[in-house]
Amino acid sequence: MKIIKSGLVLALLPILMFVGCDKDKDPVLVSPDVVSTAPADDATGIAVTAAVEFNFLADMNPETINSTTVVLMEGTNKVATTVSYANKKVTMTPVANLKNSTVYTATVKTGAESELGAALENDFTITFTTVAEVDNEAPVISSTSPLANAVDITNGNSVSIVFNEPMNPATINVTTFTLVKGTTAVAGEVSYVDNTATFTATESFESYTAYTARITTGAQDLAGNGLAADTEWSFTTTDFAAPFINSTAPLSDATGVARNKTVSVVFNEPMDPATISAATFQLKNGTTSVPGVVAYSGTTATFTSTTILEASTVYTAQITTGAQDLSGNGLANNESWSFTTGEVTATLAMVNLGGASNYVILAKTAINNSSTSAITGHLGLSPAATSYITGLDLVDATGYATSSQVTGNVYAADMADPTPVNLTTAVNDMITAYNDAAGRPTPEFLELGTGNIGGMTLSAGLYRWTSTVTIPADVTLTGAADDVWIFQISGDLTQSSAINMTLNGGAQAKNIFWQVAGEATLGANSHFEGNILSMTGITFLTGASINGRALAQTAVILDANAVTKVQ
Repeated sequence: MKIIKSGLVLALLPILMFVGCDKDKDPVLVSPDVVSTAPADDATGIAVTAAVEFNFLADMNPETINSTTVVLMEGTNKVATTVSYANKKVTMTPVANLKNSTVYTATVKTGAESELGAALENDFTITFTTVAEVDNEAPVISSTSPLANAVDITNGNSVSIVFNEPMNPATINVTTFTLVKGTTAVAGEVSYVDNTATFTATESFESYTAYTARITTGAQDLAGNGLAADTEWSFTTTDFAAPFINSTAPLSDATGVARNKTVSVVFNEPMDPATISAATFQLKNGTTSVPGVVAYSGTTATFTSTTILEASTVYTAQITTGAQDLSGNGLANNESWSFTTGEVTATLAMVNLGGASNYVILAKTAINNSSTSAITGHLGLSPAATSYITGLDLVDATGYATSSQVTGNVYAADMADPTPVNLTTAVNDMITAYNDAAGRPTPEFLELGTGNIGGMTLSAGLYRWTSTVTIPADVTLTGAADDVWIFQISGDLTQSSAINMTLNGGAQAKNIFWQVAGEATLGANSHFEGNILSMTGITFLTGASINGRALAQTAVILDANAVTKVQ
């Protein structure tokens, strides 16, 4: 029994007492009670290094004081201790530090006896709770989803972080947990549940896009410790967007279409060639399927009828959802469009360059060259004089000049006859050709790629853009030897550095015409095909090359270029 109520001077009483009998009768042994403990019963905030003490009323038999009669328990688990006794006090010292915020039970069992052999009447037990651990450690990120540097992440709109301990929810918000696409912040909401913070974007992730998530030191645990440092990680999504059709030829609702016209479709991305077939690309006259051959290259699918189409007839072309991109994404819906044939078979007519065709470079105001170029074909400048041709180290001759950089002759308006007249004719023909190309009606491809044609395969035909055209990735022109391409560009034409233009299927540079109202710029070490007819000017950056002609109504600027005239 517990008698830790003290004030009684029980220590002065004899342990061996006579109770209601004569001194000649046998004595009665009294239990050696515990008078105090440290810690006290039900104490809290006890240090994890503390020992447990039991103070007895009487001297105890040391041989009965040991780890069997004096025990410390954590729940049902016995705690290893060393036990000692001195001066009526038992000390029980844990071998290792106790756990924080844990309830322990200390017991002296009835096997503990006094010097006179009196045992405790009952086991004597106290409980106490250790002090809570002081948290001075920064929280740690256990994992992220997606993982850092992960690629091919499929469609979704959330990023999550798992911490190693509970966090203060008030510190997990859109200020401390952010997501960016490139350098653009992504709008979204942040939530926190069970050690996990989640950023949910308001819109789904975009295909083929790099995202970077960031959690700052403002994110704190329940003790107010922030992350040791701002942490960020990146991941890249895969292609989970449905492909779509950039352009069709003929255009929807076109009329007077040539009866031998090849029907073509330009997709916004490369497709799986195995899914572009007669099963997914069809042409019909009413409900009757037209026999034909389906082909695919780059981003362009073509349907070529094996017979001449009927005159003045409505035809409907269709691409089904079975047409898939390289990631297996099909078109979102079946796509169809109709056109009406004319009375004749026809092809796009060449642009007649007239006298301008005699020159690989023809300009009106200047031809300037830096470094050493390799030019194959004649150069012409009019009405500007020879002095406006620089960087070619000209050697004068009668009616022309030569240069070690030019395989051909160099002509200017101030040279001997008949050069001035020939140049005037050539310049006028250049302007006429420009106007002819710009004025061709009924384009088959309108605003293709909204001006970005990088990575595309372009079939023959008339193309029109009302703004700038860029070529940031390699492009292919595919067609037969007699096929013609005319590109009507109301703005600038810009080809990026190291980007190549290639011809396929017999296509020839002499049949390709780029009518550019703005300036044409070919990037460093790029390669270009065709005849450029520019109203504003043509600039070749270092190492750029062309098979074709550079015909400018202002200046042509060169820098160590290879310019080769086509026949």
